[in-house]
Amino acid sequence: MVPRYSRPEMTAIWSPANRYRIWFEIEALACEAMAEYGAIPKDAAITIRERGDAAMAAFSDTDLARIDEIEAETRHDVIAFLTWLAEKVGPDSRFVHLGMTSSDVLDTCLSVQLTQACDLLLKDVDAVMAALKRRAFEHKHTVTIGRSHAIHAEPTSFGLKLAGHYAEFKRNRARLLTARREIAVCAISGAVGTYAHIDPRIEEYVADKLGLYAEDVSTQVIPRDRHAAFFCTLGVIASGIERLAVEVRHLQRSELREAEEFFHPGQKGSSAMPHKRNPVLSENLTGLARLVRAHVIPALENVALWHERDISHSSVERNICPDATIGLDFALARLASMMEKLVIYPERMAEIVESLGGVVHSGEVLLELARAGISREDSYKIVQRNAMATWTKLGQPDGRTFRDNIASDPEVSAKLTPEALDAALDSSRHLGAVERIFARVFADA
Repeated sequence: MVPRYSRPEMTAIWSPANRYRIWFEIEALACEAMAEYGAIPKDAAITIRERGDAAMAAFSDTDLARIDEIEAETRHDVIAFLTWLAEKVGPDSRFVHLGMTSSDVLDTCLSVQLTQACDLLLKDVDAVMAALKRRAFEHKHTVTIGRSHAIHAEPTSFGLKLAGHYAEFKRNRARLLTARREIAVCAISGAVGTYAHIDPRIEEYVADKLGLYAEDVSTQVIPRDRHAAFFCTLGVIASGIERLAVEVRHLQRSELREAEEFFHPGQKGSSAMPHKRNPVLSENLTGLARLVRAHVIPALENVALWHERDISHSSVERNICPDATIGLDFALARLASMMEKLVIYPERMAEIVESLGGVVHSGEVLLELARAGISREDSYKIVQRNAMATWTKLGQPDGRTFRDNIASDPEVSAKLTPEALDAALDSSRHLGAVERIFARVFADA
C-alpha cells in the first residue's frame, strides 16, 4: 500500500525487520523445544538464543543488505536468512532448522503477522463502534426521512440509522475474532507435513509460546482455506465501511445537506470553485473498500495448491497480506475520525421530512382507515389519490398539503376524527420503538 494510505504501526508488521525477528523466534523456540526433548544439546539452544537475540536487537540495514546479498546467490529467502544467522551464531547454528522445512518458518510467521494485524484491526473496529455509539445516542430522537429506492419513504430516527451501522460493525468484530482464531495456527511438521524428521511436540511447544494452535493436518503448508476466510472477512468489513461512507456522501449532496464531513479551517474543496465542500473522506473510503475487496478473489484462488504444496500462493500473499491489512487499518481509522466529527443538521432533516407536503405519512393513514372499517384495498386507493394530488401540485399556487387533501376527502372525514388524523401525521410516532431497539443493539456495549 502506498505511504499515503499507510499507518506506521500496521506497516511495521510487514517490514523485513519484523519478519526476520519472527523467523528467528520460530527457529529459536524450535531449538529450545528440541533441547528439552533431547534432540539437541541444551547449551547449543542457549547459545542460539543468546547470540540470535543479540543479533536481532542490533539488526540494521547492513544486516538486511547482507541477507539480500546471500539471497541473490542462493535464490532462496529462508536459506539466505539461515546463512546470515549462522554467521552470527557460530558452530551451534548446525542445530538450527533441524528437521524443518521452509514452509514451517514461512507459514508460521505469516500466522503471527496476520494475528498481529488482526489485533490492530480489532482496535480500529472498536474505535468506529465507539464513535457510532456516541453519535447514535446523541441523535436517538432526531427525526429524519427514511428512503427506499432513494425516494422518501417514512420518517425514522437518525440515531437509529447509526445504530444499524453500529450493529453491523458489531457483527464484523465477531467475524474478525473468528478469522483471527482460524488463522492463528502453527505448522512445524517438516517436509510434506509427516513429522518424519521432527517430533510433533516441537510444533506444540512453538505454537504455545507464540500464542498459536498446532495445525490439524499440514500438507507441508498450512491449508489456504484459513487465509481465504480471513481475507473474505476483511472484504465484508470493507463493504460495511463503504455502506456507511455512501450514506454520508448522499446526505452531503447539495440538495439534502442533512449531514456533512467536517470542513477544516483553511480547507479548500475545488481549485476552480471556491464554494465547494466535497465529501472527500467518504469518497476515499469507497475507493479503499474496493481495494480491500479486490484481494478476496486471489485469496480464494490460493486454496487450490498442487499435491502437498506449491508456491503459487506465495507471490499473491506477499502483495495481498500487507496491502489488505494496511488499507483496511487506514480506512477504519479514517472512518472513526470522520464519524466523530460528522456535522449533523437536525433542522434540515426536519425540514426535509415535510418537504413533500406530508405524503410520507401515508402509511399510517392507510392503517387508520383500515382500523376504522374500510378494506385495505379501498383504504390504499383513498390514500394514494390524495397523496398523488399533493405530490403533483407541490409548490403550485393551488397545491395543498397532504393533511388538507386527506381531511377534505369525504370517505376519510366520515371515518377519522381530526385528532386521529393529526396523530397519524405526527412524525414523533416513528420514535416509539427507538428505546427498545437501542436497548437491544447496545445491550452489551
